[in-house]
Amino acid sequence: MLRNARMEDIKGIYALLQHFAAQDLLLGRSLSSLYDQLRDFKVYEEEPTTSGLGGLAGACALHICWENLAEIRSLAIPEAYQRRGLGRQLVEACLAEAVQFGISRVFTLTYQPDFFKRLGFRHIDKSELPHKVWSDCIHCPKFPDCNEEALIWEKQ
Repeated sequence: MLRNARMEDIKGIYALLQHFAAQDLLLGRSLSSLYDQLRDFKVYEEEPTTSGLGGLAGACALHICWENLAEIRSLAIPEAYQRRGLGRQLVEACLAEAVQFGISRVFTLTYQPDFFKRLGFRHIDKSELPHKVWSDCIHCPKFPDCNEEALIWEKQ
């Protein structure tokens, strides 16, 4: 079941993000930032005992950055649930929410560009993203040598 994240999901989201951050596949987030950004997250929930994460089978966030610009971030699906379309469902739900907010441009910084290309994203040079976006990047341990690829989706 795909739904908005709730307070009780935060520790599962944190564990999921830390799991993939340890593999250098995405950037981890602090518990504090996850509580601050709870409303950004959507989760996919399975039976509570199947994932070992309290039933969490995936998470994804839509973070609003600026006028008419948002970011898809923290997309993570446990290995046991990958290749079932859950990532697609989560990203599509975030994109639909962006449209509801009147946002027609959504970007992502990712190590998985092919996945996002299949969802209608295209490459964009990081320099085309506004300075506001880079406020998060300044705090990243990989800054300024980020090797994530920037992609953007634009509502037609």
